[in-house]
Amino acid sequence: MPPILYSYRRCPYAMRARMALKYAGIEVEHREIQLRSKPQSMLRLSPKGTVPVLCVGDQILEQSLDIIDWALDQADPDGWRSADESISQAWIDKNDGPFKKLLDQYKYLERHPELNQEEVLAQAMDLMLVPMETVLKSTQYLMGEKMSWVDVAIFPFIRQFAMADLEKFNDLSLPALKRWLKHHLESELFLSVMHKYPAWTD
Repeated sequence: MPPILYSYRRCPYAMRARMALKYAGIEVEHREIQLRSKPQSMLRLSPKGTVPVLCVGDQILEQSLDIIDWALDQADPDGWRSADESISQAWIDKNDGPFKKLLDQYKYLERHPELNQEEVLAQAMDLMLVPMETVLKSTQYLMGEKMSWVDVAIFPFIRQFAMADLEKFNDLSLPALKRWLKHHLESELFLSVMHKYPAWTD
């Protein structure tokens, strides 16, 4: 029996988990959920009710980073884990913490009437986008000239930020970041995990 993956196509957490599983050559039974009608089989395994959830026999992995870690334990053909561990973790902490909060504020501005979109954008630029631009001016990827798990873990969130207001993003002076984003958007790895699946029902 292959591992079972509960996923949602557009969720950035699920996206990065799918990319890592695909990279590691792990075949899964893909179960696409509906956010408004989550399958009971998933909720029994993971009451938190968010994706991704990976079931490997009796082992339940409920966090995307744990799924990435597990996948790379199985196979890491291009050495994604060779990147400096402390620098990698610093990028992930910043992305999954304060940047994700800014991303949600920027994308769902109607939920935050007290906020100004330009101010949120300025904060996101200072926190994440400009530091990424600075690094990517001198190296092809965030951790050097070789792609690592850090690029894959952060890419879906930058994609989501760009898509929140694509016209505004295109006007930003971030040529290196845009090149990096375009590379991932057009990559075989990303395209291979973006197939549309019918919603899974128990």
